[in-house]
Parts: sequence; structure tokens; C-alpha cells
Amino acid sequence: MTLSVVPIGARLLRRLPRPRRIGQLAVHRLYIFIVTYLLLVVSYIIRRPLGVSKNALSQNCSHLVPPGGRHMLDNNTEWCSWKPFDHDSSTKFAWLDFTYRLSYSIAMFLAGYIAERMDQRLFLSSALMFSGSWLIFSGIAYFADIHSYVYFVIGQVGAGVSQSTAWPSVVTLMGNWFGEKGRGLVFGFWCTSSSVGNILGIFIAAAFVNFAWGYSFVIPGLIACAAAIFAYFFIIVDPESIGIPDVNLNPDVELNEVVPIDANASTANLCESAELELSEEIIVEKKVIHHEPVHDRKPITIWGAILIPGVVEYSICLFFCKAVYYAFFFWLPVYIKANLEVGNEMAADISAAFDGGGLLGGIIAGGASDLIGGSATVCGVMLVVAIPVIFILEALKHGQGTVIFLLFLIGLLQNGPYSLITTAVSADLGTRPSLVGEQRSLSTVTAVIDAIGSLGSAFGPLIVGLLGPYGWHVVFYYLIAAQICSALCLSRLIYREWCIWVRHWVNA
Repeated sequence: MTLSVVPIGARLLRRLPRPRRIGQLAVHRLYIFIVTYLLLVVSYIIRRPLGVSKNALSQNCSHLVPPGGRHMLDNNTEWCSWKPFDHDSSTKFAWLDFTYRLSYSIAMFLAGYIAERMDQRLFLSSALMFSGSWLIFSGIAYFADIHSYVYFVIGQVGAGVSQSTAWPSVVTLMGNWFGEKGRGLVFGFWCTSSSVGNILGIFIAAAFVNFAWGYSFVIPGLIACAAAIFAYFFIIVDPESIGIPDVNLNPDVELNEVVPIDANASTANLCESAELELSEEIIVEKKVIHHEPVHDRKPITIWGAILIPGVVEYSICLFFCKAVYYAFFFWLPVYIKANLEVGNEMAADISAAFDGGGLLGGIIAGGASDLIGGSATVCGVMLVVAIPVIFILEALKHGQGTVIFLLFLIGLLQNGPYSLITTAVSADLGTRPSLVGEQRSLSTVTAVIDAIGSLGSAFGPLIVGLLGPYGWHVVFYYLIAAQICSALCLSRLIYREWCIWVRHWVNA
């Protein structure tokens, strides 16, 4: 990569002083971790506005007097809401959520396919710019006094399509820079960005929801546009683009590290010592098995990604896991307001406990996966343990403190498997040479798993909205059933992991 196309971030990083004991790869890994973490926070901030704004768009008007003293003959208690949500709002919101998530999941297949064949820096910055623009489009409805339901549907379709493009790109960037060793824990910490983004998104949107809900969309949209500019100038796509060996094919090679070359090894399978020019001339001798440069490898097809062992099981598990997660994600403020009898802003703030638990869940799941070497077992245990907690939340009456604790616990147990499957598991399946050979597959595998999972996030909130008129207890029975299905999807992989452990213990 010539200096003219090296992003500003890489040039600045070269000029920063660093201890000689710290290799260039370690410095760049930390840099990529921080940059992608911030971008992922933004990508989750922009998902919160509609969920937070529901209580402002549709209100209980039974305690208010209609203007002019007129009598509401149809006993409509939503007459003071923002049209078209002044009647049958639950169903309309359910279809809006469904429209957003369905467009997100369908576009995700195409997003991974395109990302595998396009410069990741340009792809990610474009994704964030379009995401911010569509969010601003939805917020304009408030300032332009637009009351067309079709307008809101178009806004959700645009938001779903544009926001789907960011995820496979950032996971690919992390997978390019972090090898398999310790990947679970690294991705666990990295995935806390989703919970941080959700919490910040709640507070940003809630700050405006009571007096001008349009700003709940516009402000996050402007943040996303600013993040798009930041991404274009500061993303470094992969180690090879700046002369560092591919960490997935050469996991033990660190820049500034001299690795002795076996004199008896075939020279056809070894790369000769190379002079790498970063901010200084560094001579690195490295033992590297010969592979095609990552940019020259043939991209995998969508069907080829589906056929990789484990992709189908994890995808279907994520389908049900996301159905439950996004049911809470979109409907928690409504549930809390109805059951705790609090205001819009307080309901949004209390719902943040769910995301707070998610902060810890991703780290625990990633660390446990690295420790025991069994991602399916970790996911299965967390999914099963969450079932009685979900039951207790609805079955018993609680005060605010107990509800916050239970939501924190559910968030921890639900976000752990969600984060592990969409990051470390996807990266492992998409970069393991024994599975994918000489093909570029990380973006496509990530997109396939998340796209199938996102279909669950489309149908989950929709079913909640349709079941809402029958009572929250019916909704929670549905959530428990989906949780059971999610755990059962991993039964074959869990059995295989236990068989491997038993053979290891017997032979030890």
C-alpha cells in the first residue's frame, strides 16, 4: 500500500512514540480495537430512537380532556398521540419493527457478499453515512408535521438496509487483526460496545422524547454521519496492507520478533526475510507457510458459507436468541411503563439495566469459551439459565429495584450467547484454514449467521406486538418457548464438544 492511500490514522500511528518492547502488531491491534469499538458504539446508538420514542408517539390520553370539550365516541384512549399512531398503535409499531428487522436481515446477506469484494474502509464509512441519513429522514416527520404511516415504513426500510452493512464490516476488521488465540475474550470485551451503544442511545433519545421526539432521531443520525467521516480517515483494513503478516495464517508471528527458519524446510514453502518500512526500517525474518495474499484469494459464495460445519446450527440458534433479545430491546420501555406506572423517560432509563447486564454477559461468555474451549456449551448453559429468570420477571410482582436486577440478569444471560455467536464464533468459522481453505470468507460467514439470526429479530418483536392485546403473560410464555428452542439448536454441537472432552480425559 503506497503512502497516498494509507489512511491518516495509520500515518499518525507511525509517528507516535512507543516502547521498543512493544511490537508494531500489538500497537496496531490496540488501535483497531479502539477505533472499531467506537464505531460499533455508534452503530448501536442509532438503533434506539424508535423503541424509546414509542411512548411519545402513542400515549394514554384517558386522563386528558379532548380539545373543545368534545366527547370521544369510540372510547379511543390514544386520541392525543401523533397520527397515525392515535389508534391501534401496538400493531402499527409491531409492523414497523418487523419491517426494520426484515429489511435488515435480507440486506445482510447482500452486505456480506459485497463487503467481501469491496474495500472495507469505504464500505464501512458509506454504511454509517447512509444510516445517519435515513435516521434524519425519520426525524424530519416531527418538524415537517408528517403523519403518513407509509413515510415511517419507508424510513424503517432505509434504516434496516443501511444499518445491516456495518456489522459484517467491523467483525471482518477485527477478525483480520486478531488471530484465533484468545479471540473469545478479546471479542467479549469488544462486544461490550453494543451494550454501551444501547445505553447511550437510550439516554440520547430519552433526553428529547418528552418535548421534541424528532431530535431523538436527528441527533443520533448526525452522530452516525460524523462517525462515517472518522471511519474513512482512520480505519486500517488488515495487517498485510501495511506490511504485517496475516495473523490468521501466521498466529505466532509478531512484528519485531525474529523467528528462526528451519534449514531443512522446503524453501518453496517459506517466505524470505523481508524489509518492512513503517516509520523506520525494520528487518524481520519470519517463518511463514506460503499462502496467497489475502486480497488475491477468491471470495467464498453464500452457499459455500452455509455449508461450513457449524454455521447452520449457530445461525438457527441465533434466530431464536435474537427473537428474545429484540423483543426486550424494542418493547421493554412499554412493558416497564405499563407495569411500574412510571413516565416515558424513567421507563427508558430503567430498561437500560438490560443493556447493562449485556456489558458483562459478552465478557463472561468470551472468557469462558477461551477457558474451556467449548463455545456451544457456554451458549447453551447461559440460554437455559435465563429461562427461569424470564419466568420470574413476569410471574411475580416486583418493585423497581427487583425489576432492574432481573433485567440486568436477563441481559447478561441473553447477550452472552448473542455476542459470542456473532463475533468470536463467526470469526473462527470464517478464518479457520481447515474449513475455508484459500478463500476469503469472514465477511460472508459473519453476514450469513447474523442475517439468519436477524430474521428472528424481525419476527420476535412482531409476535410480541400481535400477542400484546392478550396480556403480557402470553408474551412471556412465547419468549420462554423461543428460549428453549434456541438452546435445543446447539444440542448436537454441545454433544460433540463433550465427546471430545471425554476422549481427552480418558487418554490423559
